[in-house]
Amino acid sequence: MARTPDVHICEVAMRDGLQNLDVFVPTDAKCALIDAIVAAGVGEIDAGSFVPPKVVPQFADVDAVMAHAVQHKGATIGALVPNFKGAERAIAAGVGAIYFVISASESHNLANVRRTIEEQLDGFRAVRAALDVLPVQNRPRLMGAIATAFGCSIEGEIKETAVGRLARGFAEAGVDEIGLADTVGYGTPGLIKDIVRVTRHEVGAKMPLRLHLHDTLGAGLANAVAGLDAGIRRFDAAVSGLGGCPFAPGARGNVVTEDLVFMLERMGLSTGIDLDRLMKTREILARHIAPKHLTGHLHEAGIPKALRSAA
Repeated sequence: MARTPDVHICEVAMRDGLQNLDVFVPTDAKCALIDAIVAAGVGEIDAGSFVPPKVVPQFADVDAVMAHAVQHKGATIGALVPNFKGAERAIAAGVGAIYFVISASESHNLANVRRTIEEQLDGFRAVRAALDVLPVQNRPRLMGAIATAFGCSIEGEIKETAVGRLARGFAEAGVDEIGLADTVGYGTPGLIKDIVRVTRHEVGAKMPLRLHLHDTLGAGLANAVAGLDAGIRRFDAAVSGLGGCPFAPGARGNVVTEDLVFMLERMGLSTGIDLDRLMKTREILARHIAPKHLTGHLHEAGIPKALRSAA
């Protein structure tokens, strides 16, 4: 039997990475990217979002992309949804995971989904109820994603109590996992540990937690290490660092999957991911996306030959 990786990585380039681009990536390229990511051994992919095309044009082809993605039975294919209608579409598509997002910042939540936090929690409860009537074998995993958990571009600092209160709300509503998202990249190692500690206190030791980190201010990998120190073993990341914050033009996007995998493996933590294969995803992206959107220290410097055996 294959060894269970020490650290689980969810690839989010397909969703968070592509959603803010000013160019539409062709459907066949998206499908090829999914194939390459699965071939590299990534066990979970956030493959898109079920939102109206007028809101996010990049996902006008999400039904076709999802139909292709869910054919990969060896990986969990997930989708982000902002509301109950999006969840209905995700269920119909046969996804293995649904990521329901609520911001810890009231202002950001209103700007993002035009609902208050409590109204959004009501929507989450409706999704939970819809899933609970499905046969267990057809029931997607339901993750509650807490956006702006480490800071907000509108409100600035977010109180720990606000994150803890939302985490408790998710837990009481029957969430399967909670994700803490550094949506705008304001997190620091100390803050990562503090928010994880507060969240853990509110939801208990058994609730799975993950971190979604951005590298806006260059602290992405440092924050990942802080997460490891705090007991986190589940992370989101994007190949070539795709993504970014629309409120910070020119800033780096998500923490780079390739760099994160290299660092973790060098730390003696297995990821189950073939780094050489993962690096080749850059070739697919480069055919359709401008170089300014593609980052990554390994891509810029290369993997030192002396360290390749450990990569």
